[in-house]
This record gives sequence, C-alpha cells and structure tokens, in this order.
Amino acid sequence: MPALLPPLRNVRGSLLALGLAGALAIPLCAPASATGPGGPPGGPHGGPPAGGPAAPRPSTATGENVANPLLTGPIANTSPVGSPKHGYPFLATDVDLRSAGYVEQEFFVSGTATSYATRGTDTATVVSTGNPYRTRLVVRRPADARAFNGVVIAEWYNVSNQWDQEVDWFQSHEHLIREGYAWVGVSAQRAGVHSATGLKAWSPARYGTLDVTAGGTVDDDSLSYDIFSQAVKAVRGSTGTKGPLGGLPRPRYVIATGHSQSAGRLANYYNAVQPLANVLDAVVLHGGGGVLRTDLPTPVFRVNSEGDVSGGILPAAARAQADSAILRSWEVAGASHGDWKLIRDYGPLRKRDVGSYPGGYPGEPQTCALPSLSRIPQHMVQNAAYDHTLAWIAYGVRPPAAPKIQMTDAAPPAIARDSLGLALGGIRLAQQEAPLRINTGTNTGPGFCFLDGSSLPLTGAQLAQLYPATRSYADKVVATTLADVGAGYISRSFTRDPAWYSDIRDLIGEYVASGAVTEAVGATLQDRLRHAERAGLAGDEPPAIAHLRQLAERAGKQIKDATARDGVLRVTQALVDLLTEARKLDQHKGR
Repeated sequence: MPALLPPLRNVRGSLLALGLAGALAIPLCAPASATGPGGPPGGPHGGPPAGGPAAPRPSTATGENVANPLLTGPIANTSPVGSPKHGYPFLATDVDLRSAGYVEQEFFVSGTATSYATRGTDTATVVSTGNPYRTRLVVRRPADARAFNGVVIAEWYNVSNQWDQEVDWFQSHEHLIREGYAWVGVSAQRAGVHSATGLKAWSPARYGTLDVTAGGTVDDDSLSYDIFSQAVKAVRGSTGTKGPLGGLPRPRYVIATGHSQSAGRLANYYNAVQPLANVLDAVVLHGGGGVLRTDLPTPVFRVNSEGDVSGGILPAAARAQADSAILRSWEVAGASHGDWKLIRDYGPLRKRDVGSYPGGYPGEPQTCALPSLSRIPQHMVQNAAYDHTLAWIAYGVRPPAAPKIQMTDAAPPAIARDSLGLALGGIRLAQQEAPLRINTGTNTGPGFCFLDGSSLPLTGAQLAQLYPATRSYADKVVATTLADVGAGYISRSFTRDPAWYSDIRDLIGEYVASGAVTEAVGATLQDRLRHAERAGLAGDEPPAIAHLRQLAERAGKQIKDATARDGVLRVTQALVDLLTEARKLDQHKGR
C-alpha cells in the first residue's frame, strides 16, 4: 500500500471561510519533535483550541493501584509471516508499516491478577488475588519518536470467533498511522488464548506458555479486567523498565477501544474496574456497550451503526442515556455492525492464519438474503471520534453532539426509512445522502448475516432518475461531505481515505464482471485510478485530479454502455470535486 502521511495542518480558519460555522475543532497532539519530548502538542488541527490552555492537561490516570507486570520481548519471529510453522504474531498485519514509518512487535506480559466480580454499574468486588497469568501484547507504533503524537489506542481484542481479532485496527489503521498514534492489542480473555482455535493451539511453540485462567482454576474471564489494567500500565511505562513502546517517550494518554463483544467487556470495565484502577484516560465503545455509570470523570465515546441500533447490539437502556460531560454517543445511518471495510481488510489475514475467509468476503459464496456488508464508510466517523476523544482529555473540548437515527412509533419501534429504504436521522455520510446503493444495517440468513447489514445496488433507471446529470450527484456528495467535516463528524483528512478510490475500483470491477465494460477498457481505467490514488493518499491533489480527469475522459470515450459510462463518470467527478475543494482549503491557508 502507498506510504501514509504526516499529520494534517490546521483547517479551522479554512472551514470558517467556507461558511461552515461548526468547523471541526480537534486539537491533536503533534509528533514529539514539534516541541521536543514532553512538550505541548501542536498538530494536525492546530494544537490547543482558541482561547483555551496553551498546553495539554496532564493525565490523571495514575494506575497506582495496579500491579506492575513483568514484560518480556519483543518476541522474535521464528518463521516468515504466513509460514505453517506459525512463528510470528497471530494476524500479523499486512499493512506496509515500514513505508509508513511504523513497526510491529509482540511482547509477553505476566504477573498475578485479581479476579473481580462485576454487577451492573457497581464498582467491582474482589473475588481472589494472586492468580498467575501470562498473555501477549501486539504493538504497532511509530519507529521514530518524532512521528509519535503521544497517544496509545489500547484495543481489547474481540474473541467472538474464538480467536483474537483487532476490529478497530482494521477500521482505523490508516488514520491512526497518519496521525501518529500508537496501537496496542491486548489478549485478555480465555477464548482468545485457550480455545481450540486460540493462540495456544495456533502456535504451541510460540504461545504455549500463555495462560489467562490461573492454571485452569479461573475460567470465567474474571481475571481479564486486571490483566487489561496491567497491560495498559506496562504501556504507560509505569513498570520502571523499558516498555513495549521501545524508544518512544512515555505516552501522554491511553485511550481504550473495543468493538462489539469487546465493547461490552470495556463497558463492564469502565463501570466496575476503572474506578479502582484509574489507568485509562478515556474509553471508545464501538458497536455496543451497556449502560454506563455517570459519576466518573473518565470520558466515554460511544459510536454505533444503524445495525447496532436495529439489532439490539446497543441495548435500549444504553441508547437512552443522554449525552453529558463524560458521555458522547454517535449513530451512523446506513452502517452495519460488520461492514465492507472490516471484512475486506480482515479477510486475507483470516485466510492466511485461520484457513477461511469471513462471510461476505468478495468472491466467496453469498449466503445472506441480501448482498451483505454495508458500504457506508463509518470508519471515517470512528477516526474523528478518536481525535475528538483526544481533544476532550487534553483540552476539555467536548465532542459535538449528533442526531440519533429516527425510529417509528410502532411497537416495538423500528428504524424509520425513506421511500428507498434508507434510514433517516443519525450521522449521514455522502454515501447515504447521495446513494448509489441501498445500504442498511439489517439482513437475514445464517451465521453473522444479522450483523453484516446489506448493500443493494440501485438500478440504472433509479440512478438516472436520482441524478439526471453527473454534476447533480457530485454536488450532493461535496455538500454532504463538507457539512460532515464542518460538523466534526469526519476528519479533515477525509480526502486521504482509501475508500474513495476503492469504491471506484470496485464499481469498475463490477461493470467489467457484468460485461458492461470490456476488460481492456477496465484495465486502462484502473491504471489511471492507481496513479490517482497514489497521489491522493500522499496529499498531492493536483496530479490526483489530473489522473482522475484522464480516467473520466477515457470512460466517456471508451465505455459504450450508457449506464456504466454514467456510473463511472458520476463517482469520478465527485472525487475530483472533493479533491478540488480540499485544494482550495489548502490554498486559502497559504499552503
């Protein structure tokens, strides 16, 4: 993949110049080199907010009541990635970290953990202490301290499949790398380590000594909370030894994140253990999480898809909790619990290390009632949530509120939809407001179909009626996207998200597969797109625009099928216009 980019520059003034009064105000930390290690962050969105403190607030997450674990590593690879000997980290990333200036390392963490009993929103009670454990951390971080923004995203691995899966990394890794975050995955639960498909079975030579059950005496995951606390304490560098971040300075802040099953575990952790451990600066719950207590100072950001709302993944009582000084909840219309980006990014690694692709992966048999996996890029919203969470803890800038997805008055309530079947309300990305497909969070069928949502292409006749001219589609995409940036629902770096390009690539591929575009024409269009993507992801808009215009010119001349021709021109023009607007913002700032 192309090398990713350094943090973006301040855009607040540029957005205001466009008349977007609700301009994104996310004061991110800059790389340590901006002011030297330990200095105040500047960064992609201009450092501290106007009128606010000049320096970030110090972390109050001391972790003083958390035991110091023993850290071992980094653990050397004993075989190439992909080897059947499995002498490498399970699900080792296929992202080109070296080109991005990042490294991946694995560590073992061991010690003795407390078993906690949790109940509702009550503080945990101790069941037992002194339970020995040994688990692993996977670290993906900047290789150079100057590229580190001072923040660690600590992900609680999801184990719904009976093995470790880093959902939030798959969703947001491009943004995390671009902005200089470090990411750490924590194996805290029994299923991920001890199941028939867990780490110990996958590689006895590498992981045979791991144990999160105290020798089989505690098999209810009640140790997982303290194991997670101790792993985070190791990341914070509080152990007095060289930590898992290597040569990076100690992080300013640690933000925990987890999706679905892990969001539920983290909600329990927040309510029950964070009051005792005080080792986290904030929590991001993605795709679920239960009712949260309201008397803690630690901020919580909850991001949910339409599918989480309609399918009950987000409990009604949790959804009813109002935003407050410590809680912010966003809902993304049209998005699904498991989506197109997740499965596309995760699929090759699962095939490599588990032996099968996940349901819905391109080319695999489709078993759901409707074409599965919403293509609403809710990861763009998730990216902004991390940045807002940082601004919240560093400067006290609360994230913007967002409208909830609308529900009907039926009993029980259902998602309110328009005549096309699109959900109403919520955060509305351009792919929902200017639809080319009917994306929803619902589906039926075996396995995880109920979680994967659906994505049904509109017909040529429907598209022609909705968008009688190419410009009518492009204008709506630009207006919606700039409004979302202005409201703070997506990051200013939206033009550097690969989804804009992969959507065009997929569309061309679909037209080739159907015979509407010849293979030769498809190949020349894809060639121009590759050049455009390379420039666009590098933040170089002029050549990206030039290559896209060449693509459009070739499509206009060489595609004979009118529906396919209009389809390619429609999405290409929209991306040209988005890049042009991004260029205008940069020029306004005197780039």
